Amino acid sequence: MDLEAIWLSLKLAALTTAILLFAGVPLAYWLAVTHWRLKFILESLVVLPLILPPTVLGFYILIALGPLSPIGRAYEAIAGKSLAFSFEGLLLASILYSLPFAVRPFTAAFAAVDQRLMEVSWCLGESRLRTFFRVTVPLSWAGILTGAILSFAHTLGEFGVVLMVGGNIPGVTRTVSISIYDEVQAVNYSNAAMTSLVLLGSSFLALSVTTLINRKAVY
Repeated sequence: MDLEAIWLSLKLAALTTAILLFAGVPLAYWLAVTHWRLKFILESLVVLPLILPPTVLGFYILIALGPLSPIGRAYEAIAGKSLAFSFEGLLLASILYSLPFAVRPFTAAFAAVDQRLMEVSWCLGESRLRTFFRVTVPLSWAGILTGAILSFAHTLGEFGVVLMVGGNIPGVTRTVSISIYDEVQAVNYSNAAMTSLVLLGSSFLALSVTTLINRKAVY
């Protein structure tokens, strides 16, 4: 079992989930409450990674992060290394790839909150920010937790985008899914099977927990 790849994948999934919670919650709340007529464009961009093949998405991200792009040049000038085929580039790609798995449950949870409860809070003198944290978030906890769990599990097992953007650098971008692929290519099926159990177990656990959370939220 490739423990180094497992640890790298866990770190990548944890950081991706944390960033998606920080950035995805405000985005999802805005999508849930705004009446902007063109918000469907942003919604389509958020959901796009679900439709695009991972290799296609990975290719465009690789081009955007490469040394010939403004982002790539700026990062290289600051950090002194390329953003493509680095852990930082892999993290950025993972955030974009897992974005819909976080934002969609977040948005659905916020949209389900009774608007009248927030209006009562405002009438009692609470600011919109305090109302958000004291009323909206507690009532949306199931959807927020579901999105976080799905993002973590999805990042843990991603392959196509990881391979395109990060390559296969041990200790840097070689995740558990890449490790399994390498073991199969080397006909080390026993090692591949042991490592695959990690992804199988994590996927089953994620689905079980999200199902339980949503069942408790309903009842």
